[in-house]
Amino acid sequence: MKATKVARDYYGILGVSQNATQDEIKRAYRKLARQLHPDVNPNEEARFKEVTAAYEVLSNPEKRRVVDLGGDPLDSSGGGRAGGDPFAGFGLGDIMDAFFGATSGGGGRGPRSRVQPGSDALIRLEMTLEECAAGATRELTVDTAILCDRCHGAGTQNNSKPVQCDTCHGRGEVQSVQRSFLGQVVTSRPCPVCRGYGEVIPDPCQQCAGDGRTRSRRTISVNIPAGVAEGMRVRLAGQGEVGPGGGPAGDLYVEVEEQPHEIFERDGADLHCVVQIPMTTAALGATLPLKTLDGEEELQIDPGTQPGTQLVMTGRGMPKLRSTGRVDGRGDLHVHLEVIVPTKLDAAQTALLRDLADLRGESEPSLSHNGKGGGGLFSRLRAGRGHR
Repeated sequence: MKATKVARDYYGILGVSQNATQDEIKRAYRKLARQLHPDVNPNEEARFKEVTAAYEVLSNPEKRRVVDLGGDPLDSSGGGRAGGDPFAGFGLGDIMDAFFGATSGGGGRGPRSRVQPGSDALIRLEMTLEECAAGATRELTVDTAILCDRCHGAGTQNNSKPVQCDTCHGRGEVQSVQRSFLGQVVTSRPCPVCRGYGEVIPDPCQQCAGDGRTRSRRTISVNIPAGVAEGMRVRLAGQGEVGPGGGPAGDLYVEVEEQPHEIFERDGADLHCVVQIPMTTAALGATLPLKTLDGEEELQIDPGTQPGTQLVMTGRGMPKLRSTGRVDGRGDLHVHLEVIVPTKLDAAQTALLRDLADLRGESEPSLSHNGKGGGGLFSRLRAGRGHR
């Protein structure tokens, strides 16, 4: 038995009923698009494309009529339309127009809406490490398109209304006829007079020139959570560009640019710093003051500390920011000790060190045998070179 291909449920994809209005379809698409956009949710790119395709179908009256008849206007297999219409995937009206000219049934795309969704906007914000750790509230000056306060998005002057385009007669497209061996081929393109809208504005708004929006510089407040890092973005819904015709505004993304710190180097939620100590301190031990993000604290150096020793101060790193925006604990501060060996000694210092070497029986240098053969020493030397 040959399997029957079931048409896609475009209404179900957008989560609207079959009787939904164009405004309800548009609102449902905007809501889903913001949730599934690859810039916000990279793992939902396939669903984003599916939702976009569903909106393109249901926002087109001709394609929506095909869906309501049980067909699939995006199905190229030829069996999508109810009744087994072999032209279902291609659009019967378009096929008839292409070979024989426009028919009374009309298969054109139709005029496009003057009201379009706005674009997202991006602004970069420089922050210090301390600001990233504590969070901050900033006042930002942004320059975006906003709703025209004179025509409120209509694009018309006073109480005037758009009128039907005389060139395309409201279809939003014009056709040209060419002859071929198949007969007359009719091709369609957007109307150059109304730009595909199907209507023109004879008396446009003097403030926005009929676009329904103007550019303006404004100040907004943004809260940056504690724990943000380089490249992270904070989304401000509806604060982006207002769309043509006063369409819904996109989102504004604030991207963090973390500035280098003079002391600390960041690795996720952990911090690293280098503390240089003299060889006498490494041998004798000491308690040193150390600046952290929480203020000055004491760093304990044990007697006999070796070069390259790493001390870990638990919970003295950056806040751990989860994808939900919640802070869950803090990272650690890793202190790397660098022992400084003097390069110049006066006579008294040289004599003291020679006396110390005699007391420790280190006057004559000798090879160290650690029971692992020469490879152990060579490995350490090689590791040291790689570390540098």
